Amino acid sequence: MLAASTHDQEVFSFYPENQPCNGFEEALERYREIVPTLRLAGPTSFAPIIETAIGIADSTGGQYHVLLIIADGQVTRSVDTQSGQLSPQERGTIDAIVKASHFPLSIVLVGVGDGPWDMMHKFDDNIPARSFDNFQFVNFTEIMSKSIAADRKEAEFALSALMEIPTQYKATLDLQLLGRRQGIPPRVPLPPPTRTHYSRSTSFDQQSGVYSRSSSFGQQTSGFQQSDSFKQRQHGATRRPDSYSSESSQPAASRIPDTYASESSESTLSCAICMDKSKDLAFGCGHQTCYDCGKNLVRCPMCQQHITTRIRLY
Repeated sequence: MLAASTHDQEVFSFYPENQPCNGFEEALERYREIVPTLRLAGPTSFAPIIETAIGIADSTGGQYHVLLIIADGQVTRSVDTQSGQLSPQERGTIDAIVKASHFPLSIVLVGVGDGPWDMMHKFDDNIPARSFDNFQFVNFTEIMSKSIAADRKEAEFALSALMEIPTQYKATLDLQLLGRRQGIPPRVPLPPPTRTHYSRSTSFDQQSGVYSRSSSFGQQTSGFQQSDSFKQRQHGATRRPDSYSSESSQPAASRIPDTYASESSESTLSCAICMDKSKDLAFGCGHQTCYDCGKNLVRCPMCQQHITTRIRLY
């Protein structure tokens, strides 16, 4: 997990040495720990985080990644920027999105708050000179403000965020971007803020596929105290997610398992259970199967989340 920092020029990692968070619950917990130590500032540009994600995708040998950006505001546009012109932050972000289209990387930007988001919609639809349409904007607040049941909101959000991923993944196959390292210089994130003392050890058993970690925190000037639930999640052994790589990986750029790279574009649209019928049923978590395989499932076979919502796709 990475965060934008230092007046839109750099990003910093949530953990030392770019160690990954174990799922989004830990990412959120770590975010809450770090925020009190920060002083927010502008202007806003998404170019640094996109450039960092490009380096991550390339460093893994061209594996497909998804960069998830959660933002409470769009790219800064100065009041003195003339109509028809772009601010430096807008130009930098557009250039980074265009550059990212030459790598196996999809970008999903989730807008939280009242915006404005007009420029993000333009980024979604009107950026020229891309190898493929690699950017998707989702207005989280607009979806969650609808007068519908909570599970329907969650399902609509998941579908809005992930609906273009299959097409984008197919584009990276057609453009032969997968499995090819271009050797660009990686952008190295800054270490996390130092006001919270942190120590952590990790180990991975290659044969058993078990990723073990232990963590300890000490309190300095930030007044941080670790919650019991967070402590419990850190001990014991957990299965190493496919999105982790041995070099540099984080939930902000989740990696699809290596086996996907060798699949045909046709198989990516087929049900992962029967491998025969097309995907026409979506769960609240965003994963999809065919209707016959998924209609009676209790848990998602991909992420193991409890299924509360099913939506037919046509």
